[in-house]
Amino acid sequence: MIVSVKSIPGMVGSFGSVRSVIVTFLFCCNMFRRHCPTKLRRYIKKLTERLSGFLNPDMQVLIHEYLGSHLRRHEAYSLIAAYLSVKLPDAKRLKAVMTKENEVMLSMDESENTTDVFNGVEVRWISGTVPSRAGSYYPEPEQRYYKLRFDKCYKKMMTEDYLQHVFKRGREIRAASRQRRLYTNGKSSWSYVVFEHPAKFATLAMEPEKKEEIMDDLLTFIKSKDYYARIGKAWKRGYLLYGPPGTGKSTMIAAMANLLGYDVYDLELTSVKDNTELRKLLTNTTAKSIIVIEDIDCSLDLTGKREKKEEKPAEKNPGKVEKKSPSKEKDESGSKVTLSGLLNLIDGLWSACAGERIIVFTTNHVDKLDPALTRRGRMDKHIELSYCKYEGFKVLAKNYLELEVHPLFQSIEELIQEIEISPADVAENLMPKSAKDGPEQSLRNLICILEETKNSKCREVKDAEINHNAAAI
Repeated sequence: MIVSVKSIPGMVGSFGSVRSVIVTFLFCCNMFRRHCPTKLRRYIKKLTERLSGFLNPDMQVLIHEYLGSHLRRHEAYSLIAAYLSVKLPDAKRLKAVMTKENEVMLSMDESENTTDVFNGVEVRWISGTVPSRAGSYYPEPEQRYYKLRFDKCYKKMMTEDYLQHVFKRGREIRAASRQRRLYTNGKSSWSYVVFEHPAKFATLAMEPEKKEEIMDDLLTFIKSKDYYARIGKAWKRGYLLYGPPGTGKSTMIAAMANLLGYDVYDLELTSVKDNTELRKLLTNTTAKSIIVIEDIDCSLDLTGKREKKEEKPAEKNPGKVEKKSPSKEKDESGSKVTLSGLLNLIDGLWSACAGERIIVFTTNHVDKLDPALTRRGRMDKHIELSYCKYEGFKVLAKNYLELEVHPLFQSIEELIQEIEISPADVAENLMPKSAKDGPEQSLRNLICILEETKNSKCREVKDAEINHNAAAI
């Protein structure tokens, strides 16, 4: 194409005219957005969408990440993400997530799209976000979504057959690549790390009969969905683990998670602002999970006991340090979670928001808990984890020293039945103190500790008898 010199001024004038039209159009659009009434703009927007829908043969289905104003995560969203991780032929911007055994799962980045084919029909998946709402009491993150677009003449096939195919395949992919997670609560939300605790029931230092009883109870629970539905109860089960420090309560929880393949939500009540925030956290947990509240007697003042009204003193003693009541400490901690709020969430209407969940409380002092918190139906099974006995010692000896029999076992059996020692203390003394120490030396170290503990206990008993006799005289 040859452009003559004479035609250049005309072309420049044409470009100038086009630029003027564009600038005028943008100016008019800006003035329209500023001064047009909101209702009129909404009406024009709806009219435009209807007109484009009439002219465009495509139909679309939106699947948001959350349901009910961010109260609960939509399972369909995660299933679609898993399905699309292996269906990304067109997407150029991807996100990578590490799964089990160092495998990588890919997903589409925001505002990216890809195609899929089902029964010879091509569909398109588009990822996007909805901006968060400003000015809300609890700030909410951006709402992510997937958009499925297809020809509307295939509506029935896409909404029935195709989506069911996506969900089924997504569950298979997620189960094959899923890494279990350990969650902790922050400000109205959960954050997580990969759950890699190695504890198993086979390594727990407790009686074999008791372990079998707990395992049978757990495995019966996960197979009882229809039974819970028939009797009209939410599909959940509560466990109360109690006993002295060092008896393996946290290890028991890890063994439960490994046995069932569940995620763990470690709920720190002192960082929860109030009952509303607690409700939001618990409703945002998933099925197949264990919700843990450790040291429930120390987390907050949840005894349910009302404090007596303090009498007003006539004068304040400036030299006396005023003791803070539990209620004052609770107010200063910033948490307003109440016993009734916690009970409603573990055994009320909100407890059924996600099925197949286990709730575990741990405490060192079960007598300090309110009976309303520990009654059956809330804490269905009470498990006492007590001091180490001979059966528990044999498990630890096998784990730490790879010994099932030894001549020193008889001495340990006689000593361990007479004193109170936690499994954590036994395990610590079974560990080699140096590279030269063999299994026999570790056993002798344990015997020394047991004998010292026994002698110390005997001295305490004698001192108590002497004091008692002196008081009687």
